[in-house]
Amino acid sequence: MTAPKPRLRRALAIPAGTALATALALLPNVTAAATESTPAAASDGTVLSYVVNVRPGHGVSAHVRQAIAEAGGSVVIAYDRIGVIVVHSDNPGFAREIRMVRGVDSAGATRNAPLPAQSTTDEGTPKALSAQEIAAAGARATAGQDPLEPLQWDLPAIKADKAHEKTLGSPDVTVAVIDTGVDDTHPDIAPNFNRADSVNCVSGKPDTADGAWRPSASESPHGTHVAGEIAAARNGVGMTGVAPGVKVAGIKVASPQGYFYTEAVVCGFVWAAEHHVDVTNNSYYTDPWYFNCTSDPDQKALVDAITRASQYAEKKGTVNVAAAGNESYDLASDSVTDPSSPNDGTPSDRVIDPHQCSDIPTQLPGVVTVAATGAKGLKSSFSNYGLGVIDIAAPGGDSTAYQKPEPPATSGLILGPLPGGKWGYMAGTSMATPHVAGVAALIKSTHPHAPAALVKALLYAEADATPCTDPYDINGDGKADAVCEGTRNRNGFYGWGTADALAAVTG
Repeated sequence: MTAPKPRLRRALAIPAGTALATALALLPNVTAAATESTPAAASDGTVLSYVVNVRPGHGVSAHVRQAIAEAGGSVVIAYDRIGVIVVHSDNPGFAREIRMVRGVDSAGATRNAPLPAQSTTDEGTPKALSAQEIAAAGARATAGQDPLEPLQWDLPAIKADKAHEKTLGSPDVTVAVIDTGVDDTHPDIAPNFNRADSVNCVSGKPDTADGAWRPSASESPHGTHVAGEIAAARNGVGMTGVAPGVKVAGIKVASPQGYFYTEAVVCGFVWAAEHHVDVTNNSYYTDPWYFNCTSDPDQKALVDAITRASQYAEKKGTVNVAAAGNESYDLASDSVTDPSSPNDGTPSDRVIDPHQCSDIPTQLPGVVTVAATGAKGLKSSFSNYGLGVIDIAAPGGDSTAYQKPEPPATSGLILGPLPGGKWGYMAGTSMATPHVAGVAALIKSTHPHAPAALVKALLYAEADATPCTDPYDINGDGKADAVCEGTRNRNGFYGWGTADALAAVTG
């Protein structure tokens, strides 16, 4: 198999029957700088993208606009409400020059590679279920179940099957999948797809052309899989989503090479905010830095820009849900060794302080941070963790060798749609996050006038308290693989607990 790109957050695109441990061994890690980085924009004619952050709500002043032009920059788009300007420039000193300009709060390069990004890494594609597997699952389906639902151990793990007996969710609620694109022609997604709230944000500027939100044949199936986990329709075809009655939108932010750059992510959050999306699902980290350290002026600018955008969305009523990551990091520790950022440049081993350097959007204020569990309800072997960082947990899958589901489910991974009308298994905190986004959508369906803060409060209050797994020896070799800190009601593995869909529709 091909290891998945490190930038996805982080679905392990694993063919059925492949050991997850093998995939994890192949999975690259990513890093960040604690000191100023040097973008690779030194060659003649090399154009990079930048964000310039100014005072929100006042537009780009003539003074700043002139300074951008004099420094060799051209404005792509200005998000005046949050004071973020997207700029292209071939001047390698652009960020340093513009940071000196009166009225500029911060500025930095969003990438190290030229436009478009040059990447030779291929995204691993999960193996699609065979016709025989589909028929076998369908033969086990009970009355009212979709044919593949017997394979979805993750639904009863959060009581979604019981929740569906009461409601499937409201079509007035929309979850936006900020990701690699969504195949809205898939038979499990098409009935619930919200075209009006879908867009392509890859350039940093909204592209509303019909179908622009779809992945091409060569791009990752990640966003399609996520969308189906949230809202695959109960329609007698395929599988069932956590909230199969709500709408799902696609906000494509990943480049064809698979990079999630700041300008695209900012565009995605602003689009969600201005289209009154109820929930966003963010199963990625923002490239090229796994952790962005505010001691580095370029990385600080990226944190500033996405913080402004995500908080703007929340103020507009959007609940932002993000994956914790698949590197088994303790995000509450004093140091993490992160060996491969920038992932579009020349990486190096660096030790960072997770308290000073942020995985964005995962660790931004107000964002719901999700850890993954397996079929036995334990923290997934790969899931990041950390007391005070993890807010909630949900099924993200694990190696069947570690956490084997009860029959008739056959795989410890998570089933979801694949482009082209297919279905397959993936695993990661990427898969846990849509379960929480789906539960948040059910809460919003039950409490349609609830602001984002109340939806989050209910999400945490209604979660099933899950005590620390102690000792945590997931591979059974007699050695602890991670240490959980905290109480039954809030700890570093499971946060406030495991998401509960039944409570979401009865609370």
